[in-house]
Amino acid sequence: MMYKMDANVKKAIMLVTVIMMCMLPHILSKSIMTIVCSIMGYLIIAGALNVINGYSGQMCFGIAGFYCVGAYTMAILMNTFHVSFWIGIIPSGLFAAIIGALIAIPTLKMKGMFMAMITIGFSEVMRLIALNWTSVTGGTMGIKGLKAPMFFGLKTSGASRYYYIYLATVLLFLFSTDRVIHSRIGRAWMAIREDDMAAKSLGISLNLYKIINFMYGAFWAGIAGALLAPYKTYIDSAYFTLDEGFNILSMVIIGGQGTLAGPFIGVTVYQFLVEGLRFAGVWRYIACAILIIAMMWLRPQGLAGNSESVLAGKKNRSRSFIKLPEVFSLDRTFGTRRLGKANIG
Repeated sequence: MMYKMDANVKKAIMLVTVIMMCMLPHILSKSIMTIVCSIMGYLIIAGALNVINGYSGQMCFGIAGFYCVGAYTMAILMNTFHVSFWIGIIPSGLFAAIIGALIAIPTLKMKGMFMAMITIGFSEVMRLIALNWTSVTGGTMGIKGLKAPMFFGLKTSGASRYYYIYLATVLLFLFSTDRVIHSRIGRAWMAIREDDMAAKSLGISLNLYKIINFMYGAFWAGIAGALLAPYKTYIDSAYFTLDEGFNILSMVIIGGQGTLAGPFIGVTVYQFLVEGLRFAGVWRYIACAILIIAMMWLRPQGLAGNSESVLAGKKNRSRSFIKLPEVFSLDRTFGTRRLGKANIG
């Protein structure tokens, strides 16, 4: 009975939160709503990176590359082929997912910084293609004249209106990701992250699930890019620099990897820190760097982490840098019977 009450309370809190978020454009000024839209966009892409780095243990530093692919795909579809935003958004994400698979396949055997360097290189290659393929991407001039989509005859231009598109996408991302994480696929990702050899002994296809993980993260990063293009009405390669990729990574680290709430907290803290310290000029980025270093040293599991989080740290740091959640067990998740079969022969 207590469990049902807790579940109902959680649902009520979520409903109230969604209602309050729907009211924000009627409460906040246009300038504040611009920041809120920025937070919503970063929440999607930071969440996508969190799926790759936090749940499967792969190390992707080049999420801005998939962000770039999604944005330019949407811009080209709208500007060159006159495709509606509502029709073009899914193909933009799917194209980014296909590129993600092409990056994941040759890097399946790579781990740690080796994979990180490959993804950094990929991100920079995507930016340079966008910068130099003038006939398609507009080069340094970018792609201009993108229009915000119409929704049942209503214009969505401006932060206060476009915010609802961002909000709907964020809710869809959170719902779908939560379902995936708690499915067999999500449990396989976590098993691979904790011990890939043990996961393999349980019959989990490491290559297949790693590719699926990378494609899922790349898909949502592409969706984030597809949302950015019509919102800005203009797109160029300056939006997708390595600095942008590291900023997104910083948001994930601050919030906490391996938690759904982590990206939201990390993005919010990072964005308000950057905006609040705007008077300090470039020194605000130094303040952000200090915050990240402090987080990695004092609270490596992030602000959203706790003793039961996926990447929560042990109190005794001398024994281990991170602690596995007690609720996660390879045997309980995939069955001791299957483990026994894998060990035979």
